[in-house]
Order: sequence, then structure tokens, then C-alpha cells
Amino acid sequence: MRFWVGGYTARSGGNATGIGVLDAGAADDILAGGQLRFVGDAVGADGSPSWVAQHPEHDVVYAAIEDAGTVRAYRRTGERTLEPFGGPVEAGEAVCHVAVAPDGGSLVASCWRDGRVVRMRLDAAGRPSAPAIGAAGSDPYGPDAEPADFGGAVDLSARVDPYRSADLSAGVDLGRGVDLAAAARALRAAAGDEYGHLVPEYDAEPADPEPDAESAEAASRVSRAHQAVFLPGGLIATTDMGWDLVRFWRADGSGLREVQQVVLPRGSGPRHTVWHPGGHLYVVTELSREVFALAPDPSGRWRVVSGSVLGAGTLDGDTAAELAASRDGHFLYAGVRGSNTIAVVRVKGAGDALAPVALVDSGVDWPRHHAIARDTLLVAGQRSDEVVSLTLDERTGVPGRVRHRVPAPSPTCLLPARN
Repeated sequence: MRFWVGGYTARSGGNATGIGVLDAGAADDILAGGQLRFVGDAVGADGSPSWVAQHPEHDVVYAAIEDAGTVRAYRRTGERTLEPFGGPVEAGEAVCHVAVAPDGGSLVASCWRDGRVVRMRLDAAGRPSAPAIGAAGSDPYGPDAEPADFGGAVDLSARVDPYRSADLSAGVDLGRGVDLAAAARALRAAAGDEYGHLVPEYDAEPADPEPDAESAEAASRVSRAHQAVFLPGGLIATTDMGWDLVRFWRADGSGLREVQQVVLPRGSGPRHTVWHPGGHLYVVTELSREVFALAPDPSGRWRVVSGSVLGAGTLDGDTAAELAASRDGHFLYAGVRGSNTIAVVRVKGAGDALAPVALVDSGVDWPRHHAIARDTLLVAGQRSDEVVSLTLDERTGVPGRVRHRVPAPSPTCLLPARN
């Protein structure tokens, strides 16, 4: 199998120089478990083509040029070569994801730094143009927001915020209810002239208190769009990692119209999603390292129906990255950066129940992205500059040890190329 490889270039501290090409397995093998070969760039591209997507019909590849804030199309000119196809189209700051509509008529770009969700028309040949920015949302946890309605069958209101400072409600605030100035005066009087000067001064007006951690965190919350996915029936779902939202849209003329949003727990950081044929949308949260299952109710309103931690072995400071589903839909795989592991989560019932299965070594440093090709899990190690393959046990769903590895510069996305 052949893969287009997105990566970070020097402008983002990476080593890639364009969109790379990875061969997995023999040329006539439909599996990807054989030897890996990184064969160089399909096309040079400055500005970090960190995410790549493919047109459903044409041999056209789209790249989110993250550093430049643009989306660019590339036309295939050979088995391993691409060339620019039209000029760059402005999207927004730190555009990090591109999703192409199943009918090939448009694409949606997500921008991490300014939170933009941008729809672009694709012409008959697949060239993008006419960017239309979706309406800005609002922080459901902002100071003027109503209490969050998770819209789900699962009660998330009591869940601990993983990025809130430790709960101090059981502790003791020694400064509360004590008149320190009066106590200091009494001590000075008891100590007399000889030792009274050693008692600290508490008579002065206290300085303005530092803002508490919650206020500081609220002030730093900004919209950070991270991914879009096209769902059946013309619906589009996008994640907002900064505001803990999954937003649902429909195409409206050349732009987008928001029809609903689902609020996830504060500080969870929804990053990427996977659509399950059973009718569920699974969402991995970067900051809290969880997976949530969303589904529509009989009226068509989306809600949270279940959730699961990625595994008991994740560490404080770890961040989740990509989410992928097994071919049969029975397992989900999430990359965990920091501890550099792959979390395996079982999909149970009709898809509305999730349970952690295992947490295994990814074999790379900073598993930014991974892709499943039949019985093989390919993992892109952004910081170790390599791609590795792990064999999947299709019965247990658990990846084995690294089977093959190959150097690849700062890989951030693996896209199967059309044969």
C-alpha cells in the first residue's frame, strides 16, 4: 500500500520538506504488514502540510498548510508524485485539518489558532475557492453562559475537570476567619519593646489578591477548531477543543449554518472524531484522555450516550491525538502523546457502550497520527521522525510489538493513496 505523509517543516520546528510518500508492504500486496519504505517527497511544500485529504473521485490531494493558514490542492502526476493544482486559498490561523465532502463539491477546513470553521467550494476538477467562514460560537463555560447542558443520557455534571486545580474544599484556609492584624498587635504587646519588632506587620491593607486558577483558566479559554467530519444525511460535525464543543452544521448556500452543539465536560478538549456505521460519533478528548459516544435521539437532537477513559495507565500531562476504528468497528484506537502509547477501547452493544481494553507501547515518540490498513496499525512518530507498523490481533483488538520501522521526517498524517 502507498500513503501520502503530511508533516511539519522547518517553520514549525520540523524536518519535513513537503508531502512525503510511504510504501507499506510489497507492491502487489493488498496488506500493509510488510517492509516500510519512505521514498521521499511527492511534492515540495513549505509551511507545514500537516494534514492531507483526498478527493473522492479525482486524483487530487488537499493539504492544510498550517504555518501559512491556507489550503492547497495538489494533482497526482505519477505513482509517487504530485504537483500544485491552483493557488493557495486562505483559511485561517494554524489551519490543521481538511475534510472533503463525499460528493466532492466542497471541503471544510478547521483552524486551531483562531477557531475558524471554513467551507470552500470545489470546482468540477477539484480546485478549491470561495472560502466562507462559519459563524463564531461562544464558550458554554464563559462568565455569561448558562449552566452547561450536556444534552445526553449520561450525567457528566459531576465529572472532575482534569485541568482545574486540585479541589480545596476539604482543605483548611488558614487565612479565613482570622484577624491577623489584631493577632500581630497582641503578640507585639506581649513581647515588649525588646522583641516586639520581630513580629511581622499585618496592619497594612492587604494587597489585591491574585486571580484564582479558575478565573485565570476562564480568561485563557479561546475557540480552537480542530477537525470536521461529514456524516450521513448532509450533516457536518466539527470539534472545538478550546470550548469543549462538538458543533453540527449543514451547508447553507456556499457557507455553513450551525444547527446544534453538544457540550462536553469543561477542560476535556474534544479533538478528533470517528463515525461508526451503527450511528454513533465517537469523540476523543485531547486533554482529559477520554472517548465519548454521541448519537441522535428520535427527534434528531444529538446527545452524549456513553463515555470511557482511554486507560488507567495514562499519565498527567499526556494528551490524546488521533482516533481510528477497526475494520469491524469493534475497537477504537487512540494515540496518547507523552507516555507514547496506543489506547484500545472496545465498542460494546449497539455501539453505545465503551470500555478500555489495553494501553500498549506505540513504538515511537509522540504518536501524532495512526492509520489502520487491514491487519496493521501504522503509527507516525512526530518527534522521533519515523513511522512504525504494529500487527493487530483482530480477535482481541490489541496491537503487538513493532514489526517494521522506517525514518520519516516529522510525520503528522498518514493518508492511504488511491491505487
